[in-house]
Amino acid sequence: MSVPKAVRQRAGELHRELHEHNYRYYVLDAPVITDAEYDRLLRELQDLEVRYPELIAPDSPTQRVGAAPSKAFGEVRHEQRMLSLDNAFSDAELGDFDRRVCERLEVDAVDYAAEPKLDGLAVSLLYEHGVLTRAATRGDGVTGEDITANVRTIASIPLRLAGRGIPAILEVRGEVYISHRGFERLNLQAVKDGQKPFVNPRNAAAGSLRQLDPKVTAARPLEFYCYGVGRTEGGALPERHSEILVRLRDWHLRVYDGIERVHGLQGCQAYYRKLEAARATLPFEIDGVVFKVDRLDQQDSLGFVARAPRWAIARKFPAQEEQTRVTGIDVQVGRTGALTPVARLEPVFVGGVTVTNATLHNEDEVHRKDVRVGDTVIIRRAGDVIPEVVRVLREQRARGAPVFHLPKHCPECGSAVERVEGEAVARCSGGLFCPAQRREAIKHFASRRAMDIDGLGDKLVDQLVEQELIHDVSDLYRLEVEQIAGLERMAQKSATNLVKALEKSKATTLERFIYALGIREVGEATARILAEAFGDLDALMGADVEDLQVVHEVGPVVAQHISAFFREPHNREVIQRLRGAGLHWQAVEPGAARPLAGRTFVITGTLSMPRSELKERLQAAGARVAGSVSKQTDYVVAGAEPGSKYDKALALGIEILDEAACLALLK
Repeated sequence: MSVPKAVRQRAGELHRELHEHNYRYYVLDAPVITDAEYDRLLRELQDLEVRYPELIAPDSPTQRVGAAPSKAFGEVRHEQRMLSLDNAFSDAELGDFDRRVCERLEVDAVDYAAEPKLDGLAVSLLYEHGVLTRAATRGDGVTGEDITANVRTIASIPLRLAGRGIPAILEVRGEVYISHRGFERLNLQAVKDGQKPFVNPRNAAAGSLRQLDPKVTAARPLEFYCYGVGRTEGGALPERHSEILVRLRDWHLRVYDGIERVHGLQGCQAYYRKLEAARATLPFEIDGVVFKVDRLDQQDSLGFVARAPRWAIARKFPAQEEQTRVTGIDVQVGRTGALTPVARLEPVFVGGVTVTNATLHNEDEVHRKDVRVGDTVIIRRAGDVIPEVVRVLREQRARGAPVFHLPKHCPECGSAVERVEGEAVARCSGGLFCPAQRREAIKHFASRRAMDIDGLGDKLVDQLVEQELIHDVSDLYRLEVEQIAGLERMAQKSATNLVKALEKSKATTLERFIYALGIREVGEATARILAEAFGDLDALMGADVEDLQVVHEVGPVVAQHISAFFREPHNREVIQRLRGAGLHWQAVEPGAARPLAGRTFVITGTLSMPRSELKERLQAAGARVAGSVSKQTDYVVAGAEPGSKYDKALALGIEILDEAACLALLK
C-alpha cells in the first residue's frame, strides 16, 4: 500500500520535530515543550508507522530510546541495551497490555511488580566484585555518557556493596532524582546567587549529573533509587523481579519501600489508584506507575520490540504540565482588597481536569515570567493546587505583544489602587464600599471588639448581601424588622432583637469606630492611639502621612494605609452616611492624661469580670497588656487559679496584684 503524500510529509515533520526536542531536552537541558506534548507527537508518529510500516526508518524517533550522548563526556557502550517503556494513558490501554501479555503466555493472569515511575534520569551502575567502577546515562539506549566521577558524589549510591552472594559483575539500573525539598533548596540558593532557577526537578537532576566539574554535582541534592539489573556474571539472582529488588536492598542498594507484587489487571489498577491518591504527598515527583511481569522466565518468553520490552509498561498519570495559549489577563479583587492577575487560557486538560484559568499571583510575578496576552505558555496543576503558569515560550510570541500592567483603579468599584513600596500585593482602597470586600467589611464592622452588634452573625450577613438588602455597612442602620424576619432561620423576635442591637451600637467610642472601619494594619491598639492623638474623627480624616507619622507607634506603612483609606471618596461617603444614621461617640481630649502609660500588665487566672473588660480599662489608662511574662512586665494581675504566668512572675520578682488592687490602681 503506497503512502499518501500528505502522510509522508507529516511523518517527516514529526521526525524533525521529535529529533529537535530530543536534542533540546537531553543535550541542551532546555526543553521548549511539555512531556505530554512530546508524548502526543511521538504517539502520532507511532500511529502513522503502524498504518504504513514502510515509513519506519532506522533513525525514526520511534526506534530510539533517547538522544545522542554529549561529546563533553566519554562514551560508554551498554552491554545490554537500556530500553525505554511503552506508555498507557488510560485503563483501557493498560487492559490491552495485560490482555496481550496473557495471550502470549497462554495464561489467565500473571503477577506484576508494581513501582512508582520516578521523574528523574535513568542511569546504569557497574559493580565489579562489589566495587562501583563505572556509571553511565542511558543516552540512546546503546551508548551513554560516562558520568562515573559525578555519580560517586551521590551519597545514596554505595561505592562498595555489602553482604553475601554479590555477583562478580553486577549492572544496576535506576533513577537519579531530586526530591521536592531538595529542589526548593536548590532554587532558593540559585536565586540568592543571582542565577536562573531550574524549571523542574528532573531538569535539575539531569543538569546536575552532567556537570563537567564533579564538585558542582556534589553540591546538588541528588538521590537514587534502583529499579532493576542489566548484565550479571558470576552469581545467581532470584527468579522474580520483585525478589531481585529485595536482594539489591540486602546489598545496601537503595530500593523504594512501596514496591509491591500485584496479581492481574485488577491488582495493577488498585495499585495505580493508590499511588495516584498519594502522589501529592510523596517526597519526590512521579509521573506514573511501572508494571513489570514479575517472573523472569515469563519476561524472556515475551521478549522485546525495537525500543521497549513487551513485559513492562508505564501507566502514566494525567499530565501535570500542559501547553496552551493566554487569551486574556483579568484582575480579580479578593475579600481583603488584594488585586490578583489571572490568566484566561484556551481550555486544556491537565492534572485530570479541564483548566481555563491560572493564577499569576501579583504584578511582579507577571513581569518576572513576562506573561503577555497571546503567549503560548506551560501551565502546571498538581493535585488540588491552583493552576499556575510555569513559563512562557517566548520564541512563539507574536511581535508587539503588550506588557501587562495592573489598573490604577479597582475593577470592582473604581476606587484607587494602593501599593505600598516594598510590598508585592496591590489593594483596592475602597474597603467600605467595594463589592468584592463587602462581606468581610460588614462582618468586621459588626464584630464584638468593633461595633459589637449582637445577633449579626456571618450567615446572616451572607443572606443580607446575597439578597442585596445591604451594599455597605451604612445600610445596616436602614434595615427594618420585616425585612430581617423574612430571611431564612429568622423570626419576628430575633429580627426585633437585631434592630434593637443595631440601635444600641450607635452609641460607641471613637476608638471602636476607627477599628470598625477595617483600615489595613489598624488594630485595636492603633485605633486607640489614633483616637487619643487626634481626639476627633474629622481631624484624623484630614491628617496627611506626615501628620500621622508624628503619632507614637504609627510608622510610614500604617500612615500610608490610613491616608489612602480616608482619601478615597467612597469611604468618606459611607462614613458620612453612618454619622447621618446616628452613630456618635464622646469627644476625646487629644493627648489626655494616661496614668498607666508605659506600664506593661499581664493578666492570669479567673476574674469576677470578663478579662477583655479589664484589658480595655487598662489600655484606656495607657497601659500595654501583654500575653506573656518577661523582664519588661511591670505587673501581673492574678485571679483565682493562676497558671504558669504567676509562677514566672514570682521567679522574676515582678509585682503581683489581685483584682481589687488592680482596680484601685485604675482609680
